[in-house]
Amino acid sequence: MHLTAQLLISHGRMYRRMGLGPRSRVDMLRCLLTALVRHERIETTLARADEMRGYAEKLVEHAKRGDLDTRSMELADFWLTEKDLIPKLFHVLSARFRDRSGNYVRMREIRNVDGTDRARLAVIEYRGNPLPPLPSPRPSTGKANGLLNQLLEGLRRDAAGPGPGPGP
Repeated sequence: MHLTAQLLISHGRMYRRMGLGPRSRVDMLRCLLTALVRHERIETTLARADEMRGYAEKLVEHAKRGDLDTRSMELADFWLTEKDLIPKLFHVLSARFRDRSGNYVRMREIRNVDGTDRARLAVIEYRGNPLPPLPSPRPSTGKANGLLNQLLEGLRRDAAGPGPGPGP
C-alpha cells in the first residue's frame, strides 16, 4: 500500500470536531466534566453530552480504585479543573457507585424551549444524585401530555359543566 493511501485511513481514531482544534476540545470536555462533578446534573448540547459521557464513566471507574492509586489521582487532577472537587470524586461519588459496575451516568434528550437555536439539547447527570428526578419522556399519543394540554383539558371540563363527582 502506498504511503498516501495509508494516511487517508482513519483506523477508528475519529472524534467529534468541537471547538477550534484538539486542545480546544479537551479544554471544553474538562470544563464540562468539572461542572458535572460539581453540580451532578448539567444541561448541554446532545453532541457534547454524548462525547463527555465516556469520560465521566471512566473518571468514576478510576475513582473507585481509591485516592491512593497514582493513576486515578493523575486522571482526576487532569480532568477536574477545580481541585477542590477531587475529594468529592473520591469520597462521595466513588462511595455512591461502589456496588455498581458501570452505567454511572444518565443522559436524556430535552426539548429546545427558546426556539432561537436548533441544536439538540440534553441533560446529563450522575445516577443517584440528590436533585429532584427529571420528568420521564412520554410518547405523544394525542392525549393530554404537556402542561398546556392538561390545562386546556381542565378548562374544557369546567366549561362543560359539573359532571358526576368522584365515587364514594
